[in-house]
Amino acid sequence: MAETKLIAGHAIRRLRRQLALTQAAMADLLEISPSYLNLIERNQRPVSAALILRLVERFDYDPRKLATSEPGGGEKALRRRLADPVFADLEIDRGEVTEWLAAAPGGAEAFARAYDRMAGQGVSVAGEAATPDPSAQVRGEIERWRNHFADLDAVAEELADTLRQSGGDLYAAMGERLRVKHQLSVRILPVDVMPDRLRRIDLHARQIQLSELLAPPSRSFALARELGGLEARGEIDALVRGAGFGDRVAERLFRRHLGAYFAAALMMPYARFLRACEATGYDVELLGRRFGAGFEQVAHRLTTLSRVGARGLPFFMLRVDRAGQVSKRYAGASASPLVEGGLCPLWDVFEAFACGDRAVVQLVETEDSGRWLTLSRTVRPQGDRAGGSRARFAVTLGLAAGEAGALAIARGLDLGGRAMPIGLGCRACTRADCAQRSALPAGRAMLVNDREAGLSPLGFAGD
Repeated sequence: MAETKLIAGHAIRRLRRQLALTQAAMADLLEISPSYLNLIERNQRPVSAALILRLVERFDYDPRKLATSEPGGGEKALRRRLADPVFADLEIDRGEVTEWLAAAPGGAEAFARAYDRMAGQGVSVAGEAATPDPSAQVRGEIERWRNHFADLDAVAEELADTLRQSGGDLYAAMGERLRVKHQLSVRILPVDVMPDRLRRIDLHARQIQLSELLAPPSRSFALARELGGLEARGEIDALVRGAGFGDRVAERLFRRHLGAYFAAALMMPYARFLRACEATGYDVELLGRRFGAGFEQVAHRLTTLSRVGARGLPFFMLRVDRAGQVSKRYAGASASPLVEGGLCPLWDVFEAFACGDRAVVQLVETEDSGRWLTLSRTVRPQGDRAGGSRARFAVTLGLAAGEAGALAIARGLDLGGRAMPIGLGCRACTRADCAQRSALPAGRAMLVNDREAGLSPLGFAGD
């Protein structure tokens, strides 16, 4: 994979000001010209590997700050926020966002914090008050980290290597470690003994009790999650404290997400998983079989591959029900407006419900001319059984078409060919010729003409 250029002028400028150095003085210490340092600080030149080494040597600088301190999470994250329909009439293009970051990084960071706080408190940017939403607060924190928690990956990778040395499969190795190191045994219980629970910790009996309804990947995931709570407690506690929610429900939800993140990282260790992704063309089904994971587990893991120096492709993921309600949104390092926006019925995420376990691949184009290759497949929640509610969700993975050439699902596809034009929900979409339209775009007046009819059942005024 091509190496990603590191643009981090804001971080270099912040360091220089903290050290009270002029550009000339800092350039001299870094053995570069003042004009070159000026270009770096204005985000017009990347930070080279040689320059990073000099920063470490001269200033004892932690290079991880270069990747984690971008104002507002960087250009892609700012563009995701600006994809909110309330900004649609401003028509802010990519060039303006780039210029904004270069000219006023502090202002960009202030905007991002204000937007995230309002969204996290359940307040729309239009100013309408609502009940604080812990889930929105947690999602804002996850996106601030781009759903990549390097410390958890490091602990999980080290533990995975240790478990592999013990021989046997991962599930058996985790069970043995829980028994020997933490005095916790694992017991599979029949459904009539545990009819309304899939997992339970009995501290009195020192047991992890799992329902027989759980499939093998979910049993492994449950044990990995328990190991994370025991062996990565310090790292998880630090991340929860750093979030500063001030809300117990949000803290618990975030802790739950971090536990699930660790479980996925233990089942699919970063370096080994990334190598397998590149070798298989990110074949989700094959990756699931190779690592003993379910489709949804692999899909979520693909959104977390943002390690500095070893990045995977920037996937996004959604989980949707038949009514179009989104229960999971993970943008990762993607800049797709499809993560934040509403859903379009022309997007084949809904077609997946009619296809059983078969995946549906589609090339789509949004109104900003962005092209995305998406893969959608239905999944059933654990605990599904005869006579039950038979719940189903569609999990969708997406990647920019320009980066999808190496994917197994893209073989034989013309990624530059015709794409399905979709919107971000009718209220945010201004395509005038859509026969699927069910509502007017926000802020547009309806036009009624008795003498003619267009493709769309709802006509509306232009700008």
